Amino acid sequence: MTFATITAPLRAGTACMLLGMSGVLAAQEAAKAPNDLAKTAQIFGSRETVRDISLSPSGNKIVYVSAGPGSSEVLTVINLAGDAKPRVITVNNEVQSDLDQCEWATETRIVCQVSGISRNDDGILVPYDRMLAIEDDGSNPKVLTVRQSALALQALQFGGDVIALDVAGEPGKVLLTRSYVPENTSGSRLASAAEGLGIDLVDATTGKRDVFETPDKMASRYVADASGRVRIKKRSLLDGNGILTGKELYFYRAPDSDSWKPFENLTIDGQPAGSFAPVSVDSIRNVAYGFIDKDGYGAIAEFPLDGSGAGKILLARGDVDVDTLLRIGRQRRAVGASYATEKRAIAYFDPALAKIAADLGKALPGKPVVNIVGASADENRLLLIASSDTQPGMVYLFDKQARTLEPLIDVRANLANVPLGKMQAVTYPAADGTQIPAYLTLPPGSDGKGLPAVVLPHGGPAARDEWGFDWIVQFLTARGYAVLQPNYRGSAGYGEAWYGRNGFKAWDVAIGDVNDAGRWLVSQGIAQPDKLAVAGWSYGGYAALQSQVTDPTLFKAVVAIAPVTDLNYLVEDAGAYTTSRLVRDFVGTGDHVNAGSPRRFASRFAAPVALFHGTLDLNVEVRHSRGMEAALKAEGKSVLYREYPDLQHDLGDSAVRAAMLTEIGQFLDAALGQK
Repeated sequence: MTFATITAPLRAGTACMLLGMSGVLAAQEAAKAPNDLAKTAQIFGSRETVRDISLSPSGNKIVYVSAGPGSSEVLTVINLAGDAKPRVITVNNEVQSDLDQCEWATETRIVCQVSGISRNDDGILVPYDRMLAIEDDGSNPKVLTVRQSALALQALQFGGDVIALDVAGEPGKVLLTRSYVPENTSGSRLASAAEGLGIDLVDATTGKRDVFETPDKMASRYVADASGRVRIKKRSLLDGNGILTGKELYFYRAPDSDSWKPFENLTIDGQPAGSFAPVSVDSIRNVAYGFIDKDGYGAIAEFPLDGSGAGKILLARGDVDVDTLLRIGRQRRAVGASYATEKRAIAYFDPALAKIAADLGKALPGKPVVNIVGASADENRLLLIASSDTQPGMVYLFDKQARTLEPLIDVRANLANVPLGKMQAVTYPAADGTQIPAYLTLPPGSDGKGLPAVVLPHGGPAARDEWGFDWIVQFLTARGYAVLQPNYRGSAGYGEAWYGRNGFKAWDVAIGDVNDAGRWLVSQGIAQPDKLAVAGWSYGGYAALQSQVTDPTLFKAVVAIAPVTDLNYLVEDAGAYTTSRLVRDFVGTGDHVNAGSPRRFASRFAAPVALFHGTLDLNVEVRHSRGMEAALKAEGKSVLYREYPDLQHDLGDSAVRAAMLTEIGQFLDAALGQK
């Protein structure tokens, strides 16, 4: 990470302060010439102006992470009470790492996390992260991740997470998790030495640290309360070979005790409650908030930390999972929960915030989804991001006392004033009559008839699409394509029954739903049958490829970004990691493994294929795309393959994304006879 201090450009206007004026101008020019493929690819391929943002304790400063040129990240500070000029205080130019997130340790000191992936001497991909601190003027940079011996530092993957700020009321004192890797100078392990995940009390300015929580070999997460007292510990159990078993245990501390007690004998309304995954503690009420299963759906519950085990449901639904607990402020106070039906909704436990959210919903145009992403120490000032399908996001500062709402920064500055396609929730019938939820986005101004179209299944498979901005969707609609995103069976978010056995074990069901999405587009007259394509990223890329195995005549072009191509590869590649058993159990064993591996059925492909992959992809090893390309070429099939050195699963490089979108546009236009 390179430290530098420069002044960033300021966009004209009293409230909207942005990086990247040239990007805004380019976007406006592209809007005038939407058929210019290279310009369209550039504006949609550019990463976010705001990737992460934090409000200082006083509420007078913000710090945010922006995408810089290529794969770089830029850290910018704005003093809202001063000259309000954005000032870049540091830049991360390392291709193999990302500046992920930053927050204020004090009114002038910022702590940040940098993560990356590298290959070790055995060729195995190893993820790592590091904690850094820096003054808001760019001075006094310091690495907070502890340095042990040289050998231990090489082995140290996880550089820590901040779990509490202002510990014991002292600004700048933070609780930072620490991985203990016991080794002596010869590299042999010391069985008696401290090992596992512990916690240090760290001064973010000086770097001075003291042991706060002794390490636990199987600990994987800790939760602190508002005062900085560690109250929750999660243990992920290992077998005798150090491999994760998939079993997790949770423990808590009473307010006046340092001993750990298990969460057990939990009940709700007098009935056994099942497993509970706590993620937050309210020390005033002495309760833990977390996730629990209710009637096959994820829900939010609370349980007292007094040993009684008698809890209650705070929010549950009978159609979708409640999947997010909302926390705000420097003490990470739990204030509500959210879930996604056709659109994401938020239910606030805090009545004052509920009223603010309702008022904002009326005041902001387009009925956007509004998220609280930061708060001052007294919570009088709130940072909000409002976004929708046609608004990539605007950061606002809300002052409770003054009742003012000030727009600050566009989340994607280079898309300002670019027309975007509206997304609508739809359902379509699968072959067995099951109604599949999906999202349809049409090109701006289109009547939705006789269009070229793309079915775009999501990744995961334990994920789901939801209403909102999507840069690939909007790139395709800008090029004149209708886009349908199916939440096929095997998707998360719709309860256990919908998730089923997951999209690998039951790939035939998931891929059937993806294919039926294409058939529905044709049956509705939205898509021309000879201008229908399928595309996806990760599992979505797998689904795109496997659709050719099951029905080679349906889609006329296939785009797969970082795709799984062989289920055996997934299991083999996990063998070097502690998650190997979990991956093996997730994929399963049996005939479906070979039958569900498109690399093995290249001879069935009728449509041309475009593949894209980064070489440092920890989620899906690059050999998946290399193997798919080789198999298709061996069968004389049409295949385009682009490989990107030193990039991870998300291909986090604006220039690379723009180049990829350009090639996807050319590929689809040629395959579907558009140009």
